[in-house]
Amino acid sequence: MIRASGLEKRYGRKRVLSGVDLVVPSGGFAIVTGSNGSGKTTLLRLLVGLARPTRGELSVDVGRSGLGYLAHEPLVYRELSAVENLDLFGRLYRVPERRERIGMLLERFSLWDARHERVATYSRGMTQRLALCRTLLHDPKLVVLDEPYSALDADGAALLDRELESLAGERTLVVSTHDPARLTDLATSSLALG
Repeated sequence: MIRASGLEKRYGRKRVLSGVDLVVPSGGFAIVTGSNGSGKTTLLRLLVGLARPTRGELSVDVGRSGLGYLAHEPLVYRELSAVENLDLFGRLYRVPERRERIGMLLERFSLWDARHERVATYSRGMTQRLALCRTLLHDPKLVVLDEPYSALDADGAALLDRELESLAGERTLVVSTHDPARLTDLATSSLALG
């Protein structure tokens, strides 16, 4: 699904990534680790097509509609409710039976009771759970998550653990994290940057 060879990314004179090689087969689960500033977010942005490599080869065998991306920012509309946000994204992705899918995700991520509240009233952890719902709404083949445990409390982290466990082997996953031990049992490969 993903093949990167000699990947490099520069912003002006600043080199952010250099000589990165990564292969993630369909159904694989790759963990990307490294200290802050090591290039994890940049690599994920390259994988999802939000940036282009300066050098090297990169092939990602999935179209934009088959991609789910969780960035540092939740990428949801704060003035809309959870249901309104997911309905909007569901229409954009042409999700079949989207209302049922939205309800199922809101239940799974413990947001059902707050589904009609404006996202602006949500805690950071609730917003992160909604962003995970948005990422998974269209049942993507490739799921790329940038620090998905950020702002989650113990219950939210446990929900994410269960979700990743259910997706492992069924979907291709690339997850950047500062806590790789949490995902070691699920991972088929890892890449340390920095």
